[in-house]
Amino acid sequence: MSHFTCFSPVFSYSVEVTNPLPTVDIVGVGLNATDTVVRLPHFPAFNSKVEFRVSEVLPGGQVASAVVACSRWGLRARYVGKIGDDSYGALQQNEMTRAGIEAHWSVVADCQSQSSFILVDEQTGERTVLWKRDPRLELLPGELRKDWVVQSRLLHVDGHDCAAAATAARWAREAGIPVTADLDNLYPGVEALLENVDFAITSREFPGRISGDPDLFLSLPLLASKFGCRLAAATLGADGVLAWDGANFHYCPAFEVRPVDTTGAGDIFHAAFAYGLLRGDDLPDILTFSCAAAALACTG
Repeated sequence: MSHFTCFSPVFSYSVEVTNPLPTVDIVGVGLNATDTVVRLPHFPAFNSKVEFRVSEVLPGGQVASAVVACSRWGLRARYVGKIGDDSYGALQQNEMTRAGIEAHWSVVADCQSQSSFILVDEQTGERTVLWKRDPRLELLPGELRKDWVVQSRLLHVDGHDCAAAATAARWAREAGIPVTADLDNLYPGVEALLENVDFAITSREFPGRISGDPDLFLSLPLLASKFGCRLAAATLGADGVLAWDGANFHYCPAFEVRPVDTTGAGDIFHAAFAYGLLRGDDLPDILTFSCAAAALACTG
């Protein structure tokens, strides 16, 4: 922020000039978490002991991971999230800075940032997640700034803090900015969020939970119709993805890889979808690219 003072023989005054916020390709409003990933030779039986191979403390979280991936692929990225004033929060801040992302943080005093312990079975690559989140880490609508959202080409949200995500999505819709959403559960307020989501990409179970019909060939069109989404899709893990664009279904199978760790594969799928959308690719190509990115994420 710059201050210029102008003088005249008769009067003086000050003019405050604020640099406008730059327009980024993608802004993410949503979850971050710090993961302790523990790799095991096999998942432990009840009341047993297993020597683990290795453990690592890594930054993660649905929206945070997607934004970092887009930044690494060359997009200009912004992130809005909430952390505690602990070492995990410092890790999140440092990694966003290292990734070249414009990050805006709400910091809660005397609070542990969201953390997870992720147990990875080396035989299959599948993971089991143990997590904890302090209720004070909920991102609130009043902690958002409208220009963080509207000075972008695409908004990506998740369902963990629905009130803030819904506010951001409404601002984006009013500004003609597309909104992608990563939804895996019926969080309080998720229906209000969906009203301003253009591309709802959910877990396999989510469409059935919100529509009451577990058949994706029925629940995806119902989801799109009810909330006016341009696209409703469900990621299916090893079975790929099924999407409904309002007129046709599109299916893309998963790529066959030898999985090492499936942690974050869904986050990377969403990052790739946003990347392809911003690049102007056709939907079948976007889905193929997203499945490829998710599969590659499982190999390391």
